[in-house]
Amino acid sequence: MFLLQSKKAVSDKMCVGVRISATDWVEGGWDLESSIALTQHLEDLGCHYIHVSSGGLSDKQAIKLGPNYQVPFAQAIYNETQLPVIAVGLITEPEQAEAILLTEQADFIALGRGILYDPRWPWHAAEKLKQTIKVAPQYLRCAPHGSKDFFK
Repeated sequence: MFLLQSKKAVSDKMCVGVRISATDWVEGGWDLESSIALTQHLEDLGCHYIHVSSGGLSDKQAIKLGPNYQVPFAQAIYNETQLPVIAVGLITEPEQAEAILLTEQADFIALGRGILYDPRWPWHAAEKLKQTIKVAPQYLRCAPHGSKDFFK
């Protein structure tokens, strides 16, 4: 398997993570149990994190879209590994992302459509959650209008 050969070929000094499709959403195809087994094997090989997505592999897929639709896959893998797990899946609201982390469904959140739509999503999320963020000095003048105390 190319994936396993690739990990073996990389220096142990390099951080290696893998993005997987936890399921291909095709009956009889790649499934969550296979992804858990793969994740455990990758952990044994010394991978550093797993990024859990799904689908996009077959025109026969029957994806059930909705907010957090891929998070249950990330959570199932999170429960079976010591690797840090990244969750995705129509995570669009700051409170939604925060809840995934606080309820230990994943260690990290990755944004796709949301960050494409709003490249400053992390800033807006921090502001909405009443957090401040530390930025490089050259960005201090870029604080959202009306939020001059937003940046540290």
